[in-house]
Amino acid sequence: MTLGALYLATFAVFLVLDALMLTMVMKPLFDRHVGALMLEDPKYAVAGAFYVAYVAGILWFAGWPALAPGGGGWRSAALNGAILGLLAYATYEFVNMATLKGWSWQTVALDTLWGGVLTGVSAAGGVAIVQALGMTRN
Repeated sequence: MTLGALYLATFAVFLVLDALMLTMVMKPLFDRHVGALMLEDPKYAVAGAFYVAYVAGILWFAGWPALAPGGGGWRSAALNGAILGLLAYATYEFVNMATLKGWSWQTVALDTLWGGVLTGVSAAGGVAIVQALGMTRN
């Protein structure tokens, strides 16, 4: 029960924050730098598969260990989530910078930092919500 609640809480935080960032900041930045590469109609099923899998990774590396006895709670989740996010988003950004025309260092820096913030806040938020509901890990 706790694991399912943690997944849903983390997923909700991640989805809301990323939707705001994508629509307000990243889409205009991508339009400006690599607009010709972007699809007119994004493949939402592919994006959904990423979200489902990535949130599972957040739980594995940050959220679930933070709920263990002595696991450090939301602070530990935030730190481990931020590290995971920096690594994951940097992988995407640096590979694109190395292989695609028109990719910008501005995009690399902003999206990499965003990955760290988003993943850290999502991990911490999920843990905090579950703890606030009185759920613990046995």
